[in-house]
Amino acid sequence: MNRETLIRLSSGRLRSTAASAQPKEKSKELLGEEFALVKPVQVDLISETKNVANAQPCKVEIDFENTKEAYRSKDNIELLRSLLVFKLCTFDILVDKNKELMALSKKVFGQRLFEKLMRMTFYGQFVAGEDHESIKPLIRKNQAFGVGAVLDYSVEEDLTPEEAEKKEMDCVLSADNDREKKYKAHRQFSDRRGGVISARTYFYADESKCDNQMETFINCIRASGGSSVDGFSAIKMTALGRPQFLLQFSEVLVKWRRFFNVLAAQQGKSGLTALEQTLDLEPLKESLTKLGVGAKNDIDNLLTGDKLGSSGTIDLLDWNSLIDDRTEISNLLMVPNLQTGKLEPLLKKFTVEEEKQMKRMLQRVDVLAKHAMENGVRLMVDAEQTYFQPAISRLTVEMQRIFNKEKPTIFNTYQCYLKEAYDNVIVDVELARREGWHFGAKLVRGAYMYQERDRAREIGYEDPINPDYEATNQMYHRCLELVLEEIEQNRKANVMVASHNEDTVKFTLHKMNQMGLSPTENKVYFGQLLGMCDQISFPLGQAGFPVYKYVPYGPVNEVIPYLSRRAQENRGMMKGSQRERTLLWKELMRRVLGGQILYKPVY
Repeated sequence: MNRETLIRLSSGRLRSTAASAQPKEKSKELLGEEFALVKPVQVDLISETKNVANAQPCKVEIDFENTKEAYRSKDNIELLRSLLVFKLCTFDILVDKNKELMALSKKVFGQRLFEKLMRMTFYGQFVAGEDHESIKPLIRKNQAFGVGAVLDYSVEEDLTPEEAEKKEMDCVLSADNDREKKYKAHRQFSDRRGGVISARTYFYADESKCDNQMETFINCIRASGGSSVDGFSAIKMTALGRPQFLLQFSEVLVKWRRFFNVLAAQQGKSGLTALEQTLDLEPLKESLTKLGVGAKNDIDNLLTGDKLGSSGTIDLLDWNSLIDDRTEISNLLMVPNLQTGKLEPLLKKFTVEEEKQMKRMLQRVDVLAKHAMENGVRLMVDAEQTYFQPAISRLTVEMQRIFNKEKPTIFNTYQCYLKEAYDNVIVDVELARREGWHFGAKLVRGAYMYQERDRAREIGYEDPINPDYEATNQMYHRCLELVLEEIEQNRKANVMVASHNEDTVKFTLHKMNQMGLSPTENKVYFGQLLGMCDQISFPLGQAGFPVYKYVPYGPVNEVIPYLSRRAQENRGMMKGSQRERTLLWKELMRRVLGGQILYKPVY
């Protein structure tokens, strides 16, 4: 099959439930934010790194208590704004009614004064500007203090729940056979924004809107390339086509993965880890013949070749390649029926228009990857709900196989609040190692916890989320350590530590020290949201570590949904810890007492 279509989906995303760390008896509630904040350990960290140029070890001290360095890039007005915004976020009534209050303010003050007030408060804190040009001064200032940018055009539809439900249900595909309940659209969960405050949601309208959203991503990629030599840009797959295609793809992938497990169990190899399971070839040939994959001679040819080696067995990655070799568009939605032992279509029919829509979605992904390559920008594919994620991850890995041959251009996102997170990471790392391309990962805790748990409980399938915060924290560190070890071994892996958790940042620095990973190698990046956790971002950047702010931009009126979510996210953070406000006050008092009332950053 043509690699340009990026379809290797029938092979199955390599999924299994990871044996995550055991939770403590008294567990904390698992935070749902993509960038979680926990109570920090208030100690200095000495991180030894290795200077690549002269191979001489050097010591870098990261002091997250040093407010002078943390806020060097901020004038006093900006510090006061941060204090005001973070304090407002602690009032429940203001956060719960934020949209109504903003609408009322617009009516009372008028559009011009409303926009001015927003720029002085929430918009000024969390949004860089309205367009590509207006954000450049902020990007240049942050770069002067060692902090790069991940550009994100943050305009969102402000739909009512009824409008969101109609959009979601209207794009259900023409034929919906006896699909698994997890991978079907359910009316009670049709508004995918429910319980989600840390991630944007896209709803399908038509193909022209998907084309417009692709153009928006392209403009963002170009802006990132024009404003930085090492920038990132973020995209979401659900913006590029009908989400129901992702549901279908995901179901196919999961069913093929289960089929591998069944075959392994038949050979007495159940209960092993993802990469330890192997299938003996002769029993596999018999099973595939019965399934109707092909004639015996065809299967014999399929199961021979350089990729299988001479071991007489195949593992999950070999299984991927075997299915890839026989996959065509017409067979994309064929799945094994474990009851009948035959291949059956997931859908009874697929209209000509739906076939075209599916292909256009894949073409849009390909176009974005090519623009990222041409503009020297690294492309991060955001993670989404678990019923979409197998397909999203599979498409992303296909982009990596094509575009990450020379350098890490495409980054996949792994949500570490998932029970299966470690298995997902280790299998993709192994695939990259075998095929010789650059593995790129962004590690997050996860943004959809409450929605995922509610949906699993109401519809009736296993909760995919780790039991508590401690289990998620350990899963994050376990996945991170795996990627760091891969970097240590061959220097072709890359990871973005996307976290506001100070303990996680310190854990990363400690491991880099142990492994001799230098920040100048640009293999380990750190990421936080604009307007949040500057006491982490800027000390890291000024110490030479690659650190990036997610930089949202867009017109004031059109980023209100984004600002609403930031207010809700900060409510939980600011109530859980006053650390950031305490540090801001400390720096403001230091300047006032030191006669720096009119302090202006110099760069």
